[in-house]
Amino acid sequence: MEILVAISIIAILTAAGIVSFSGINQRSRDARRKSDIEQVRSALEMYRTTNGYYPDVSASLTFVALSELEDTLVPTYLPEIPVEPKDPTTYSYQIRMSDVANAHNYGYCISALVEEQSVAKTTCGDLILPSGTDGNVYNYGVRNP
Repeated sequence: MEILVAISIIAILTAAGIVSFSGINQRSRDARRKSDIEQVRSALEMYRTTNGYYPDVSASLTFVALSELEDTLVPTYLPEIPVEPKDPTTYSYQIRMSDVANAHNYGYCISALVEEQSVAKTTCGDLILPSGTDGNVYNYGVRNP
């Protein structure tokens, strides 16, 4: 009887540990996503300081993979373009055109799909966030201005 009680206690502690561990991993991936986006934001601001505008991409006001900026930002502003920690895709990048004749951009939105459900919706304002590879709409983003 004592052995069954001991095995039950160990099983309960193991189950609690597994649940706790999965939550820790989720929060860790979300923290990395937010850190990656902040690194890219910093690189974009350095680019703007140097050039007077944000990097151009092939299509205005549409989201593209952040990897589209690799030739522009790597290695001068970033060592490499960050990739999503769980899904081997990159984050999304959207530009806002201000000087259409010269194709210069005055703003951007970088977005990601975070796992934590309590995260506030994107700070990208009126920009529509795209769907991720799994069909979920990105729920976290930063923008300027």
